[in-house]
Amino acid sequence: MDYGKYKYERDVKQKEARRKQSRTGLKEIKFRPKIDPHDYATKKGHVTRFLSAGHKVKITIMFRGREMAHTELGRKILDRLVVDLGELVIVEAMPKQEGRNMIMVISPNRRYLEAAEKARAKEEREATKAADASDDAADDVGAVPDDAEAVPEAVPEVAAEAVPASDEG
Repeated sequence: MDYGKYKYERDVKQKEARRKQSRTGLKEIKFRPKIDPHDYATKKGHVTRFLSAGHKVKITIMFRGREMAHTELGRKILDRLVVDLGELVIVEAMPKQEGRNMIMVISPNRRYLEAAEKARAKEEREATKAADASDDAADDVGAVPDDAEAVPEAVPEVAAEAVPASDEG
């Protein structure tokens, strides 16, 4: 075998292997202890989007001033986030205090994501089958019968028999 050909095939295989790799990044979301409910919902949506894309998420609660005396509020926010996300997450690093920040790392639950993907694919297949069936039914409704020319002739004859002739005139 030609050594140049061997090197080329090896490089192609390595390039293909790199293409099939999935890189998981670490995204970060920052919260404050006195976060508004709408802001919390928005940031929770961002976390869900990151997890659905397969990224790990580092959640940071930042404390300032007197907030340092009430770190339990930050812990409540992190616990609430984990409960709200439910089966979607696995907590990799439990919340811990590092200076003025409390940090927790979560990652996506692969089994949950795969099950959700299968369910979505199944729904799409059923939707396309239903759409195809409704298209076929719509085609049948608008179909013209083979003896279409006979139908208009039969209608006037029936109408002429039903209407009595008038004796005027």
